[in-house]
Amino acid sequence: MTKGTQAFGKRHTKSHTLCRRCGRRSLHKQHKTCASCGYPAAKIRSYEWGQKAKRRKTTGTGRMSYLKNVSRRFKNGFREGTTATRKTKASTSE
Repeated sequence: MTKGTQAFGKRHTKSHTLCRRCGRRSLHKQHKTCASCGYPAAKIRSYEWGQKAKRRKTTGTGRMSYLKNVSRRFKNGFREGTTATRKTKASTSE
């Protein structure tokens, strides 16, 4: 038996499937853990020896649909349910 070209033709089974949390094909079917994000562990999998991997997944690499509005709302004291006061045009004609 060889480990090279002939053996690659026999590879047609999948050990990993799609992960519910990160969406990558890294969830091991038998181990039931994700190799990428660590699901079902509560904490996201990340290591100090993988700085580039951390950079790819960190805050700001996605849409930030909630977080991008927080700084603006903080500036106004998280006010809700009010309407802006109407600005009247200054009369320029003399």
